[in-house]
Amino acid sequence: MATDTPVTEAGYWDSAAERFDDEPDHGLRDPAVRAAWAHRLQAWLPTEPSDVLDLGCGTGSMALLAAEQGHRVTGVDRSPRMVEAARAKLAGQDARVLIGDAARPPVAARQFDVVLVRHVLWALPDPEAVLRNWVRLLRPGGRLVLIEGRWGEAAPIGFTATDLEQLTAPLARRTHLERLTEDAALWGREVRDERYALVVHPAPPARHTEVIDVHLILRRGDEVLLARRANTGYADGLLHAPSGHAEDGEDVREAMVREAAEELGLRLGLSDLRVALVMQHRSPEGRPRIGWFFEATYGAGGEPINREPDKCSELDWFPLAALPDDMVAYCRAGLDAYRAGERFVLHWHRPGDTIAYDPTGPHREVALPPSLADSSTAERAHNAGASATTTNGTHEGNERRGGDAR
Repeated sequence: MATDTPVTEAGYWDSAAERFDDEPDHGLRDPAVRAAWAHRLQAWLPTEPSDVLDLGCGTGSMALLAAEQGHRVTGVDRSPRMVEAARAKLAGQDARVLIGDAARPPVAARQFDVVLVRHVLWALPDPEAVLRNWVRLLRPGGRLVLIEGRWGEAAPIGFTATDLEQLTAPLARRTHLERLTEDAALWGREVRDERYALVVHPAPPARHTEVIDVHLILRRGDEVLLARRANTGYADGLLHAPSGHAEDGEDVREAMVREAAEELGLRLGLSDLRVALVMQHRSPEGRPRIGWFFEATYGAGGEPINREPDKCSELDWFPLAALPDDMVAYCRAGLDAYRAGERFVLHWHRPGDTIAYDPTGPHREVALPPSLADSSTAERAHNAGASATTTNGTHEGNERRGGDAR
């Protein structure tokens, strides 16, 4: 369950900040209430000093308890007035407070031992996605401490404990549920609705496995060959370099030779291929893959033809220096990086990004510099090969970047 009411807006909480601590379980001004929460929190947090991320921290009362127990605390709240109050409350502690969205806090992944969230998850859109994001913030062995409830009788809001256990089940190695309704000291009064804490120990991440794909940059002078996808169910109508997936047992060179034969009828030898670029890519849906881009020269292996007209509606040459916009973003990023002389690149789509290249949208490619020693060795090898090989009367080294200076 989630809500689109003003409780998700910073302005709502700015207006509530001045009186927020008047609630016994918010301000923890009553020593008995404060002691009750401190006792519970000590049981939920690690015994050794740890990095704790308190999301939707409000005025910082829970963050202060964690800091007083020896933990290093980062609080996040989207309300500037709440953050101001929390910073004042945590002054002198090993703590910092940031303005940000609890669903996507402005912190790096795998930096925390605990993500602590009290009475926040129920109000966020897409709680499944939020939980996955919070798990990514944890170091191996970390935990989520989720304090939630189902409040009200006439029109209850929030999650039942069963709801939250089901939401966290796909992520959890084990969970521990504590019912909090009967502990009146936590609330400063008797309550009858459902209140609880769920401590979630996420399952270790699955071993990283990725699809390996291969892409052919077939050069004809300053032009490259592109194919328009059709009837594949992915990126249909967009241009892409001839490509495919490596099959089990193939190395990437063998896969490229096979794909070039299947798609273009080319009879390439391994010696016809040169590694142009290696790119790790993630699709907008979150599926990662490794792409190997190989360069070959027009004429090697014969004349390219469209061998798969059911999957390819067009096969044509395009200038590398003026590529069309109607391309798969992944391929366009690879060719742009290749033209710039890069060798290792990340292209990490984010949710909401388009599969199609968008010239006005965010460009996600990040070049990774090779070591200086590797660069020098590769440059010497390239120069030696360029001196010995010509294509159509032009040194291949002058063709590699479409005539661009490096």
